[in-house]
Amino acid sequence: MPTQALPLFPLQTVLFPGGQLRLKIFEARYLDLMADCLRQQSAFGVIALRQGSEVGRDEAGVKFEPVGVAAELLEVDGEQAGILHVRCSGRRRFELQSCAQAADGLWMGQVQWLDDDAPQAIPPELKPAAEGLAKAIHSLAEQGNKPFLEPYGLDDAAWVANRWCEILPIPLAAKQKLMELDSPLMRLQIVDEFLRGKGVLE
Repeated sequence: MPTQALPLFPLQTVLFPGGQLRLKIFEARYLDLMADCLRQQSAFGVIALRQGSEVGRDEAGVKFEPVGVAAELLEVDGEQAGILHVRCSGRRRFELQSCAQAADGLWMGQVQWLDDDAPQAIPPELKPAAEGLAKAIHSLAEQGNKPFLEPYGLDDAAWVANRWCEILPIPLAAKQKLMELDSPLMRLQIVDEFLRGKGVLE
């Protein structure tokens, strides 16, 4: 399959398709990247770090996870000189085939796009996970917190699973493995088991 060049933004986080990501950007290489994305209306790849730091130039000590998610800019606030506050949304997953660091420190990857999760109805035995998420959304909204982008997809297995994965207190590596799963139903089943094990669902 053909690959495509995609600028990468390594982070100590996992972005899910349909997810919301806020970033405070001050490094020159990423300020330039945001400017390019705005000008070209293009995306960049958010990929989790398996090893190394997201700052500096230590190419030998940096290892990325194999799968990331393309991010699309929604809002950019440049009121403070030299600092950008951006809000992004997760789009399509990609598999990283190779990468190299440019002279300015920006990582560029050659990626293959993965299929989007197909819309899938939530089976009756997993409905409590969707109902629990609806309650969580309501509770967060009452606290003035809206971590999810609208419209909500509380009847879609992938959307419910992805939103739970974003807010559950689980290790980064576990979130990465869940995001990589090709089956959204399997992703939701694992989330459901976790929630039941913690007593969140009965």
